[in-house]
Amino acid sequence: MRFTNEVNWTAFDFLVMGMMLAAVCLAFELALRMARNGYYMLGAGLAAGTAFLITWSNLAVGIVGNENNPVNLIFFGIVAIAVVGTLVSRLQPSGMARTMLVAGFAQAATVVLALFKEAPIVAVILGVFTAMWLLSSVLFGKAADALPTIAQAS
Repeated sequence: MRFTNEVNWTAFDFLVMGMMLAAVCLAFELALRMARNGYYMLGAGLAAGTAFLITWSNLAVGIVGNENNPVNLIFFGIVAIAVVGTLVSRLQPSGMARTMLVAGFAQAATVVLALFKEAPIVAVILGVFTAMWLLSSVLFGKAADALPTIAQAS
């Protein structure tokens, strides 16, 4: 706001950004405490970062049209899929892998919609978000594979 008049944040905007940063940092801190290997940490960081970027861009300017376009609620739904799936899976890597896969497929559906209704750049941005969810799923899958089974532990 010091450099341009195009940015005009209110105290509420700063409060929301502070809460978003606190939430993503808390989520990653919890993931670090749960992590049994580097794959899990990378997957958690990527998932938390993806959720943060989607939420931030959606609140700031909107992904489709502007921030007031009701179509943008779909993207909050995708983040909700990731959050609810994380809670249901109790942060276990195999459940997290499935959750991020579902979030990735849901995000991929938005790419298809954007190709028909929006500018190509919107589809590219959504494609990047899709890749981030799917890579997170792969990393959680590798984390699950790296854990010793009960038979191996004995």
